[in-house]
Amino acid sequence: MTRVVVVGDLMTDTVARAAYPLAKGSDTPAMVTMHGGGSAANVASWLAVEGGEVTFVGRRGADIAGRNRDMELMGLGVDARTVMDNERPTGSCVVMVTHKGDRTMLSDPGANAALLPEDIPAELFGQGAHLHLSGYSLLNEGSRKAAQHTLALARKAQMSISVDAGSSSPLKRVGAEPFLEWTQGARLLVVNAAEAEVLTGREEPQAAAKVLTAWYPQVVIKMGADGALWYTNGRPEPIVAPAQPIDKIVDGTGAGDAFIAGFLPPWLDGKPPAEALAAGCALAARAMTRIGARPTLDVVDNEIRN
Repeated sequence: MTRVVVVGDLMTDTVARAAYPLAKGSDTPAMVTMHGGGSAANVASWLAVEGGEVTFVGRRGADIAGRNRDMELMGLGVDARTVMDNERPTGSCVVMVTHKGDRTMLSDPGANAALLPEDIPAELFGQGAHLHLSGYSLLNEGSRKAAQHTLALARKAQMSISVDAGSSSPLKRVGAEPFLEWTQGARLLVVNAAEAEVLTGREEPQAAAKVLTAWYPQVVIKMGADGALWYTNGRPEPIVAPAQPIDKIVDGTGAGDAFIAGFLPPWLDGKPPAEALAAGCALAARAMTRIGARPTLDVVDNEIRN
């Protein structure tokens, strides 16, 4: 199995799930819980519980939240290489989830914004391993040099590289052209439909995928309830996999990260794209049936016992 190095953001998510439609300017009953988060850390967590060999590299504060996030990753089987920041707190995000499962996020990157090139252990980069880089590390100016250094190390080591685009709003603020330039050399780009539109100006995912293959050999676009597609140059049409049916979406936070963790192992093993897409959709569906962006230790223990 290919060893995966995941570099990027580590967060604490405060998830507020509303019981009813939001009453603007007033109170809405909600269940408020705290969880480990951060796109890169989420991907690493799901990869680990699915049996992958995965190392996470990121930055955290010298606070209780940072210690807890470290312990969670290690408990899930992740080789956590987090650098402690004595000046900035661990990143945090307020996730507001509507009664229908839709979410809006307010994020403070904290220590993530200070990730430095020297924080990236060069010994992790070697031929035969794979790098997955969180787009948030490129979109945040404070961590951009570290992200670019990470990509340079992976290219020099002849590693395969996958990149996600982070989120559509910060991607739009940075601009498509810089992002496309920074991520040259990646073998796989993973985006959702909104991010694909920001990068290409194409609203229709199939059209956006065809445009993006001018920069990336392979492209995956997550389409929510419509599933996901994979495309590479030379094919007449993308390969599309349907989303798995879910009785009730509890929380969509981290579903896209779970998709990446489900997709990467079969893709790295050379399995057919349709199989990799199906695995990604299956893990995303699993993530949406519970609160929080990651598997938790109690859930993992229950699944092992069962």
